[in-house]
Amino acid sequence: MKRRQFIKTTIAGTAGLSFLPVFKSCRSVNDTIRLGFIGLGRQAVGLMRGFNSIPGVQVVSGADVYGIKRKRFENILNRYYEETDQNVNVETYEDYRRILDDRYVDGVVISTPDHWHALNAIDACLAGKDIYLEKPLTFTIREAVEVARVVRENNRVLAVGSQQRSDINFHHAVAMVRAGRIGKIDRIYAYAGDFPSPYDLPEEQVPADLNWEMWLGPNPHVHYNARLNPPISLDPVQNETYWAEWRYFKETGGGFITDWGAHNFDIAQWALQEDSGGPVEIIPPGYENTDFLTYVYRDGTRVINRPYDEGNTRGVKFWGENGWIEVSRGRYDSSDEALFPEDEELRGHGGLPYETGVPHLEDFIMAMRHRRDPVVPVEVGARTATTCILGNIAYELGRSVRWDPVRNYFVDDADAEQFYHREYREGYDL
Repeated sequence: MKRRQFIKTTIAGTAGLSFLPVFKSCRSVNDTIRLGFIGLGRQAVGLMRGFNSIPGVQVVSGADVYGIKRKRFENILNRYYEETDQNVNVETYEDYRRILDDRYVDGVVISTPDHWHALNAIDACLAGKDIYLEKPLTFTIREAVEVARVVRENNRVLAVGSQQRSDINFHHAVAMVRAGRIGKIDRIYAYAGDFPSPYDLPEEQVPADLNWEMWLGPNPHVHYNARLNPPISLDPVQNETYWAEWRYFKETGGGFITDWGAHNFDIAQWALQEDSGGPVEIIPPGYENTDFLTYVYRDGTRVINRPYDEGNTRGVKFWGENGWIEVSRGRYDSSDEALFPEDEELRGHGGLPYETGVPHLEDFIMAMRHRRDPVVPVEVGARTATTCILGNIAYELGRSVRWDPVRNYFVDDADAEQFYHREYREGYDL
């Protein structure tokens, strides 16, 4: 499939015959979509370039609590608009609510740390903005439920940055599984990585142009360390050389379980047609002779946080009664030649650069224009985030956790319930 044919097929496969919500009107298909960015770190730079490459889209504003990141954002955009002979005024702010107050901004792209996702998204909904929200959707399960509710109550478009759903290899693998081409699924290896560890970085001095209190926001206080905000330079230009490490500590993130689980557990649930469901039992490693984090679904299928090769590839392997399929970024393999994509040029190619993910971004823009759900709508992001978070809860408790995906709540487990949400710092409320 060519790129646009693939996008159309993905949209059709997602919508099917299901009811599509009625959204509030947006600009006509011929008007320019104006975007503001909330969070201007490494991920935002790639997304900014991706969105600006889409005809009819302009990135016009940005917000970040770190002054040097705001200046970098301005420099990149002003240079781009000068080179493309466009007269666009770029504004940046420390407080993201300044973007939400701008009635000329149609949508926002949120790539803040996970603990800010819920409040950023809810505020954007209440301000009438559509949203592209980086994965995982939220930091807690209650936040996921609330974001989904507010999005629908305010008739907004929210797309989750789970780009693998717009990757031809993953799309084909899921299609083969759902069509029964490898028979009944016995187990799925969906490898994300390790659980978060306690925050143990030494305290360092906060940079003069970083508002650390605002960076913390609703999050309980932790001291500053540069590994949470990798240093950058404007002259000479030096961007981040590693991903911000707040994601690896349980006080500030969910570890690889949420960071990569939001990709690979998401693909597993998509293939199992569990986008509106989820696991019924979550078993941590070390409990009753279980070696790896394991999710058990209603039909007995197990999704296991386990690599399928010696290289510890972060990908997904489907084991069926009649064969297997392996898929990761840039790679597709199977037990039978008939399970490969027909177009040989697509075999082993991911179909998109992951930190710009243009087809995935184009889908969001089309969803804004035509007032429809994107490929990864808010409910899918909420269910995937919930699955990831449940893995961390089971690990924290050191035992199996029972979950009711219909009620979207724990089964008779007061100890687990305390992790449904966590207390915000004073001055913040969900």
